[in-house]
Amino acid sequence: MQDDPNAPLRPIPYLIFGSRWLQLPLYLGLIVAQCVYVFLFLKELWHLLTHAIQFTEQQIMLVVLGLIDVVMISNLLIMVIVGGYETFVSRLGLQGHRDQPEWLSHVNAGVLKVKLAMAIIGISSIHLLRTFIEVSAVGTEGARVTETGVMWQTIIHGMFIVSAIGIAYVDRMTQSKH
Repeated sequence: MQDDPNAPLRPIPYLIFGSRWLQLPLYLGLIVAQCVYVFLFLKELWHLLTHAIQFTEQQIMLVVLGLIDVVMISNLLIMVIVGGYETFVSRLGLQGHRDQPEWLSHVNAGVLKVKLAMAIIGISSIHLLRTFIEVSAVGTEGARVTETGVMWQTIIHGMFIVSAIGIAYVDRMTQSKH
């Protein structure tokens, strides 16, 4: 342990500590993925606007659920990009900035895991809702869902919920011990 916090690190600790910057290209790649989702959102919105007169209420609902899905995935990306960078790479220096997200002031790896698990459950819920809307077509020609598909999607969604509860429980246990 060093006595002087400003003293330079020895070579191996310096290399290990500096390796966190290897994650920077990963976060930059997620920003590119965010741009792709913005394009997808605009494409789907344009599709909705140009076909709104021909679409049934169910078709409009499915497109809107698709838009919500894109927004939720985009929110998930922001949480990972901002929270992950702040937690694992370097401080963003946003303290006191008027646009700093509220959740960022108390982010740590445990909080980030719980927030990500909740976001995944939200995304899964949208997908499951879309499936339930289309379930009346099961067994017909051209149906996009099957009974087995509905069953597995419901089971997987349930497992996401159980996993999120487990993550939150473990995080709460570790927080109470500190």
